[in-house]
Amino acid sequence: MNRSICVAAALLILATPLSANADAVKADATSAVKVSPLLTTTVTTSGQPIVLPQGNVQLITSIYEVPPGAKLPEHEHNSQRYGYVLSGRLRITNTETGKSDEFKPGDFIVESRGQWHKAENIGAEPVKLLVIDQVKPGEKTTVLRQTNASAGRN
Repeated sequence: MNRSICVAAALLILATPLSANADAVKADATSAVKVSPLLTTTVTTSGQPIVLPQGNVQLITSIYEVPPGAKLPEHEHNSQRYGYVLSGRLRITNTETGKSDEFKPGDFIVESRGQWHKAENIGAEPVKLLVIDQVKPGEKTTVLRQTNASAGRN
């Protein structure tokens, strides 16, 4: 029996440095992880509360590339849309309120819902946006505003 106790003690002594090394490796890996908060908010760019569709939700992610000088037509979103600016400079103008916001690389955008707005690339390089939509399955992500000139065309 004494021999069993000695063997168990020896194994415990040998295993302790291994466990300590494993913990040190875990601590090093964890300390190497860097989290950079981008935005914490409960409202859209126009001050609306963030509201998600009820029931089943379809997640759509896209990369948008907007050439220098390009202007996006007036439009709205019925469900919540988020954007992260990867490159370029973007101006979004809420045509209902007249408020304009400019966004640059690293900015996170929580777009308004059900409010008409337009966007334009105001820089010399393409705007590259990561866009995330949360919609009811099958719902369009964007609704274009019909103008008198385009109302007769389909």
